[in-house]
This record gives sequence, structure tokens and C-alpha cells, in this order.
Amino acid sequence: MDVMDVFCPNCLCLCVQEDSPQLQHQHTSPRERRAIRDNIYKNKRCRMETCFDFARCQSGFRVYIYPPQRGDEISETYQKILSSIEESRFHTTDPSRACLFILAVDTLDRDQLSAQFVQNVRLRIQSLPTWNDGRNHLIFNLYSGTWPDYTEDLGFEVGQAMLAKASADVVNFRPHFDISIPLFSKDHPPKGGGIGYLTLNDAPPSRKYLLVFKGKRYLTGIGSETRNALYHIHNGEDIILLTTCKHGKDWEKHKDSRCGRDNEEYSKFDYQELLHNSSFCLVPRGRRLGSFRFLEALQAACIPVILSNGWELPFSEVIDWRKAAIIGDERLLLQVSSITRSVGHDRILALRQQTQFLWDAYFSSVAKIVLTTLEIIQDRVDSHVSRNRLLWNSLPGGLYALPQYSTDPAQFPFYYAILGKSPSQQFTAVIHTVTPLQSQISPVVKLIIAVAKSKFCAQIVVLWNCDKPLPPRNKWPSTSVPLTVIEGQTKTMSSRFFPHDVILTDAVLSLDEDSVLSTNEVDFAFIVWQNFPERIVGYPARSHYWDSSRSRWGYTSKWTNDYSMVLTGAAFYHRYYHYLFTHYVPANLLTTVDRISNCEDILMNFLVSAVTKQPPIKVTQKKQYKETMMSQYLALPPSCNHFAQRQTCMNAFSHWLGFMPLVHSQMRLDPVLFRDQVSILRKKYRDIEKL
Repeated sequence: MDVMDVFCPNCLCLCVQEDSPQLQHQHTSPRERRAIRDNIYKNKRCRMETCFDFARCQSGFRVYIYPPQRGDEISETYQKILSSIEESRFHTTDPSRACLFILAVDTLDRDQLSAQFVQNVRLRIQSLPTWNDGRNHLIFNLYSGTWPDYTEDLGFEVGQAMLAKASADVVNFRPHFDISIPLFSKDHPPKGGGIGYLTLNDAPPSRKYLLVFKGKRYLTGIGSETRNALYHIHNGEDIILLTTCKHGKDWEKHKDSRCGRDNEEYSKFDYQELLHNSSFCLVPRGRRLGSFRFLEALQAACIPVILSNGWELPFSEVIDWRKAAIIGDERLLLQVSSITRSVGHDRILALRQQTQFLWDAYFSSVAKIVLTTLEIIQDRVDSHVSRNRLLWNSLPGGLYALPQYSTDPAQFPFYYAILGKSPSQQFTAVIHTVTPLQSQISPVVKLIIAVAKSKFCAQIVVLWNCDKPLPPRNKWPSTSVPLTVIEGQTKTMSSRFFPHDVILTDAVLSLDEDSVLSTNEVDFAFIVWQNFPERIVGYPARSHYWDSSRSRWGYTSKWTNDYSMVLTGAAFYHRYYHYLFTHYVPANLLTTVDRISNCEDILMNFLVSAVTKQPPIKVTQKKQYKETMMSQYLALPPSCNHFAQRQTCMNAFSHWLGFMPLVHSQMRLDPVLFRDQVSILRKKYRDIEKL
């Protein structure tokens, strides 16, 4: 049968008809390959419906890691995986509550020639009390098989366990059961991760090279065909495809006539310089289907051109790779140069932007790879509240768009522009109250009256976190909007961000009881927030800095020319952040906030900036506005230093994320005509200027 090119410019996918023969592995016969596959994947028809016990997950999606057995040797990479799970919100130390089980036995490297190969895995696994033929178990693997054929032999039967596997072959891959993960190196960051390299969104996106590759050339054996043929399209100008034979102990015994010339050309170019200055990066298969080149290309904003027939791409269940890569066919290598030249400038920019989103959202650290794996499984378990593809493939990504909040993208603050929608035209004021209601001239009463006069205010919710009894209804002021008083069950600082069902508007105006704001200030801030619904918009600003003398992050309230936080004592934000704060932030951080009665506002800023990668927005305020210290801070013993606590919090929060998410800004938004030399009668927000 003739190979038919069905390349589609819109899909950027070069493929052949489905009934075309796949590339054959060398050295093993089809019968031998089937025998190996059938021995390992005896349950190759496994799906969630047939090989997973959903009853174990009725109390929630909890993940249990078996305790290590005596003599277990765990590689640094596998320890990163286990630590990521232990620090996640899914982890449980109680096996009776577990929905999913993770082995303490290191199964990452199943190459028998590797120093990391663990012996007797089969016996160790089968001795586990809840193994149950692998049901509700997840096994991580990066390397399988060994020289010369590199089959998918793991050396043990996976049974009904799910595989999170690199270099997954579509022949053995069990769709919607196994998960394809990327191959990553032992130096991959445990969390946080390196940033992407797309710094300029210039159009047309000009880079020095069109297509590049630099890597090993295998003279014999599996994976050698494509790399041996790359010299046919290398032109030494804008297509730089470099290979070297100089690897392994016996390379000189097997070298061919091209090795000398290839090795010389190979040494002339710096790999990083090629990566960062090319529009496309070739990602051919190596000995196995996946290679480190895939993640390297993503990070470098170099569009991957994938030549690895039969590779189930990482997280393909949820990621639309047509938006970030060109998927080719090894048998049509000679067409790659013409295909890449046919991609327009606008499409190149869009593809490169998507590489950066995917890198940062799912691949930049071991923790993100592991959490993405767990979130995909959770979506399968709770299929009625699973994320759709828009949430997975658009900013900020599936890890920050929790489907338990909503499966409708329009309910999140991130997708209004994509959907052509706008946030609701009203807000709910939530006033955090910790002191008794003294009289009708109390600051909280004045605040309620001022906020209620806003034409955008739908309702006011007073969160009563005071130790004194809740005042009767007649002690509260009468307002033109509904006033609801909720008595806090725990009366903790973190409870101010609890997602109460009574909050129905998209916008929340978070207020401390002693905040001093006029109706004009509230109205203007809300108008600004409607234009930036994914950010925090408000008044009292603070900043962070790096204290090099102490090698830690510092916190300052000094009035300077920039800021990185807007405190939630007077700020607008989307109500989704209440849900994210309550259900995404680890319990130990919330406990810390509650124990010291401090830092909940900083934690909310960390969370929102981590999600958006953007700073909050400060709006103008009356000159007389003064942020007063909340009474619970004043009640702290003298030994407790408010600012010292907040600096400690900042370092704890950045450690949790693995990076500092706060972004500095020098922008403040004022009303048009603010302080301009025109009549006050011409100004819309007049009260803001009154001293």
C-alpha cells in the first residue's frame, strides 16, 4: 500500500492512513513482542469501569503511599515524586481512607543494565496486604526494557494497576486508564520549576533558525533509522540537524564513514544557543519513544516537531497537542522542512505561546507532572464534575480550575474573554468583624451604610468572628440591600475566605470592619475590577523584597514607587478565590494562619498571583484614608511582632509553591479628571478628592 500524506495545515499533524503498518522493532519477532506484552499487560483490556473500585473513593480522592520496607533503595527522582504526593492536598496516612495507592518500591528505572534497577519488585509488590492484583494502584515508570530491543518489559506484572509511564506505546497503552507522562531528567526541579523562555510576543516571530536538533546518532538497533537520515535535510543554514556517533564505550568499533564529519560539525554549535534561537525543534525518538528533547523544546518556546511513531504523547487525554506541536511521521522525514516552512507567522506565535503555557502549567517541575497525573485520575473518579478541554488547554490550566467548584467555564474569572461574556454587574460585600458592636457610630456601622449606598452592591454579608454573642437584628443599621450576618463556626482568620453559599455574585468586596471607604471609592474600584476580574483590585498596598543579608524574603509597608500585594482589608476579587483558598491551599498553611491570627491576606495574594502570573491592581484613595491595625493584632502579646510574623509567612508560602509568585507593579488607576484643574462638578467620583 502506498503511504498517503494527509497533512492538514489547521491540525499541524502529519500522519498516514490508520491501516498503514507501524515501524517494526528490531531483533525480536512479532511473536516474541506479543509474548512480552501479554506477560506484562495480562489485563490489557483494563478500563476504569472494569479494573477500578470506585467504592473506595466515596469519602473523597485520597492517595496513600505505602511505608518503605527495610532495605528499600529509593532514587532521588522517585523521592521527588513521593514528596510531591505527600505535600499535596490528596495525601492521607490512613490506608482505610485511600482511593489510590502508591508503591514505596522504586519502579522508575526497569532497565536491567541500570544501576537504579531494583531487584525482586514482583515479590515485594505481591506481598503488600492491599495489592489485590494492582486494583486502585498507580505505578510510575520512566524507563522500561533494555538493550538491544528496549521493549516495554518492566520485569513484573502490573495486573490491574494503572501505569503513569514515559515513552508509552499506543499498542500497549490502555486509554483512559494508563497515563502517559513525559520523560524527565534526575535534575528536573522538585517544584516551582524553571520559567519558559518566550520573553517577546513579537509578530512576526523572528528567530535565527527554522529547525534544529542536536543529539546522539545510533548506528545500529532500535531508534537508529530516523537519526541516521537527518543529514538529508540538514542544510547548515536555517536547518541545523546535528548528530554524533561519539557515545558509549565501543563507538569507534561501529563508526561509519560519516561519523568523523558528523562529530566535527556537532562540536561547532552550542545546544542552548540553537534551542533559544529556533522556531522549531525536532524531537525524534531515541532508544525509547520519548526523549529529554521534548521538555527542553517546550521550555525554550521551540515548537516540537515530533517524529516518534506510536508514542502516546504526555497527558494526551486532556492536552490538545495540535495547539503546541507538529506531529509527524518518521517515514515522511523528508517532508519536514517543507511543512515547517509552510507554517505562517501568526500560527508560529500561537504555537510558541501554547508551549509556554503547557510548560508552566504541567511540566516545569516534578510536582506539576505528579499533580497533573493525580488530577486526571480524580476527574475519572468524579466524572460528573470533571474538567472540560477548555479548562485544561487555556490559562491558568487544569490544576487551578477545580471542577468541584463548577464545570462551567463561565463561572471562573479566567474565561470571560474567550467565551465573550462579562462578570455579573453587582458585588457582595463581606465584612470581617472581630470586635463587639458598641453603638450606631461604630466603624463597622459607618462602613455598612457607605457600602450599601453603592448602586452596584447586591448584598452585605457580615462574618461575625467575635467571641462576644451575636447582636440582635435591631442593633444593625437598616439598609436598602439585604444584610446577612453569619456567625463563624471556627472563628478563625482563614474562615473569612470560606465560600459561603449566600455569596451569589461574581465579585466579592472583602473588608475589615475598621476600613474607611466612601461610596465613590467603592464604585470606582468595582468598575476597575470588572475590567480585571481575575485579579485583586483594591486600596492598601504592600510589597515584598529579597533580603540578601538574611537570604530570605522580606515584607514592607513603606510607601514606595511599586507594590506587589493589595491587602484584603479593602479589595475586590472573584468569589472563586474563596473556593480555591479553602480547598487548594494545604491544611498546614491554613492552620499556621489560624494559629497566629495573621497572614491570611498575604496568602490570598500569593494564591492569586500564582494563578494569574500578574500583580494586583491598586486604585486611588482619599488622602485621609488610613489603614488601621486590626484589633486582634493589637491584642497580641508584646513578644509577637506583627511584621516579623508576616515575613515568616512569606517565606513559608514561597516554600510551599517552590517559587515567589508575587509580581511588582508601578501602576495605580485613578478616575479620569482625578485632581485635574477643572470644576469638581465635572468629575464623576468627586468624593475621592475630598480631604
